[in-house]
Amino acid sequence: MIRVSKKKEVIVLLIFALIFISIAQYISVTKQFDDLLWRGESWADDSDLEDTKNQTNNSDQIMREIEQDVRDNETLNLNALSACLMDADNGRVLYEKDGYSQKAMASTTKIMTLIVILENANLDDVVTVSSNASRQPDVQLNIITGEQYRVGDLIYSLMLESHNDVAVALAEHVGGSVETFCNMMTEKARAIGAFHTQFKTPNGLDEDGHYTTAADLALISCYALKNEKFREIIKQQTYEFKELTKGRSFTVNNKNRFLYLMKGAIGIKTGYTSKAGYCFVGALESNGRTYVSVVLGSGWPPHKQYKWADTQQLMNYGMNNFVFQNVQNKLLEEQQDFSIPQSVPVKGGEKKEVGIYAETPILNESILMSENETVRAVIQIDEMMQAPVVEGQKIGTVSYYIDNNLYKEIPVYTAEGVRKVTFPFVLKELMNIW
Repeated sequence: MIRVSKKKEVIVLLIFALIFISIAQYISVTKQFDDLLWRGESWADDSDLEDTKNQTNNSDQIMREIEQDVRDNETLNLNALSACLMDADNGRVLYEKDGYSQKAMASTTKIMTLIVILENANLDDVVTVSSNASRQPDVQLNIITGEQYRVGDLIYSLMLESHNDVAVALAEHVGGSVETFCNMMTEKARAIGAFHTQFKTPNGLDEDGHYTTAADLALISCYALKNEKFREIIKQQTYEFKELTKGRSFTVNNKNRFLYLMKGAIGIKTGYTSKAGYCFVGALESNGRTYVSVVLGSGWPPHKQYKWADTQQLMNYGMNNFVFQNVQNKLLEEQQDFSIPQSVPVKGGEKKEVGIYAETPILNESILMSENETVRAVIQIDEMMQAPVVEGQKIGTVSYYIDNNLYKEIPVYTAEGVRKVTFPFVLKELMNIW
């Protein structure tokens, strides 16, 4: 009985010893397997790995090398305090003068008013005029409390003659209140990408906290031009309609003189308040190009004509200095060694590297650029992944800069998954190596 007991003790001790040895071996062989992977033939020359690291680590250096000089083009002599010229097809700023400072915007506000109405109301909806709407200051259509109108009629009054009472009536109908409607306007601006704009009135009358920037307003207008109904309204010369209960007749006429000043002009909106000065947002189509211009604070009375002269300068500047150029060709002129790594190293995985891809690594598209503008691509990719790696995992970006301005950012993803190393996998691989 004693011998059997001692035998069992020996067996138990042996089992524990084997377990301990197995754990130690697992730790050892895992490290050995990982070392073998990194010393294999494909990585025999460490310069390959260093090149990959350098390519990603140098991204900050490339960023610092991006040219900071102002474009070497003609200087515009604008009266406006703030101005912006934008490519309507992609929202790229082609020129700006203090274009990112917050300014009052007067009735150019109504561009966003119309956007929110078109996207949230039926044109056959009936608007009942409130006493608040009927009391709004000039410019007025002189609507009367209790009168009823079609939304589809009032929006012409809103844009062609900039009636303040109509703006409030429409805002109350769509939002339930002016405050709610203005919140809708601000939220829409954020969704468009205009993060430095806030609305407190639907008609643009001066009020604390009601502001935009020339660049934001240009971006909002580019968005608006994608709506065919919006385009139809701003180009309309004259429009007639009637009140629905008593049949009062109205005729509204487009006050936008720019429509007659330049060939290809299509809009958009004038504005004036004592705080904002004369403001104008213009749009022009020429030779397949669409420009949007914004001038804010372009003189005060009696200089009503300044906004037209400023707008013509901006539009001529765009047409004279920008032509369609291929982004890829411009990039390769400046950065001939541009390439994206095909893979990145993986630590602790069943594979030593994982393939990566960008959906559009080189922008083979043509956009408006000046001759002096340069294109650079900055690659920022994780220099090493830790297993496990998930297929489709974002590991970096390719950022395209035109001069020092970010134009487009393209994500880079893993092309496959890589599982974490396990003990059975290590033993199998080591046996194959030995």
